[in-house]
Amino acid sequence: MNHYKIGLLGGGSWATAIAKMMVDAGVQFSWYMRNESAIEYINQYGHNPNYISSIEFHTKQFKLTSDIDTVIGDTDIIILAIPSVYLLNELGKKTVSLEKKIIFSAIKGIIPETGSIVGNYLEVHHEIHYSRIGVITGPCHAEEVALERLSYLTVACPQKKYATYISQCISSHYIKVKLTKDIIGVEYASVLKNIYSIAAGIAHGLGYGDNFQSVLMSNSIREMKQFIKTIHKNKRDVTESAYLGDLLVTGYSTFSRNRTFGNMIGKGYSVQNTIMEMNMVAEGYYAIKSAYKIAGDKATKFPIIEGMYKILYEKKNPKKILKKLTERLD
Repeated sequence: MNHYKIGLLGGGSWATAIAKMMVDAGVQFSWYMRNESAIEYINQYGHNPNYISSIEFHTKQFKLTSDIDTVIGDTDIIILAIPSVYLLNELGKKTVSLEKKIIFSAIKGIIPETGSIVGNYLEVHHEIHYSRIGVITGPCHAEEVALERLSYLTVACPQKKYATYISQCISSHYIKVKLTKDIIGVEYASVLKNIYSIAAGIAHGLGYGDNFQSVLMSNSIREMKQFIKTIHKNKRDVTESAYLGDLLVTGYSTFSRNRTFGNMIGKGYSVQNTIMEMNMVAEGYYAIKSAYKIAGDKATKFPIIEGMYKILYEKKNPKKILKKLTERLD
């Protein structure tokens, strides 16, 4: 597996999980993270001290560095696993070009500064051709990767040879990978499911039970289908794992940061207090603003997105908004 040199950018939980996948698949790679003390700790003890510290690494399989130029310059394929809210800042540190690289995004969020998905941003701002952009998506929680519980991922790329190579780099006895060419669809699905997960969390925080949650999830997947269709018409089955599966695991799992975020809002926390208390990035919070803007005058056709926007950005009462939402769901 030496055809392409792999670089991983990111030091959080999802980046740590992807690093574990590649180590277990026997891949050699370069790994950029900005935290010097974390790099020193991992090299000495084989654990990330800040994220999923239960993962034990064989550090001979990767080279850790805080120099982003080294990783970009020395590799052919780059996997982005930086939270979308920090992506522009991190890429702003580089002095070498991404133009001829193959980029796979494992980021499940909208870039706040541009309001775009990562794929679109790379194409427009870094002149990376669409054929060399890919997406790695779920349904998959980093915490269960650490436990080596059977998980399924989806890799999307217009070029099958790139998608196949990346799938080999992350596959193991506990990771199965499916390929697709619906790069835009699965990337938007990975963004939207975080919004619906916040809605599920708010409902839980307000005391709604499993019966309502099932209706909320049913409406969410239909709303997701319609939203993606308005952006990119394509033949896709939203009951597949990359769409419905990712939605369900994010909406129901106790590992879900977005559900936790919503749960705290439902219990009466302000957005600012929730962000400070969690000390983690809930991608759905930033995605809601962009999705609402994309919907524009058609926002009323997406009642869950509209409702979440009113709660989080117009500071409307969550209890009242959820009550109104129950009258629009079926």
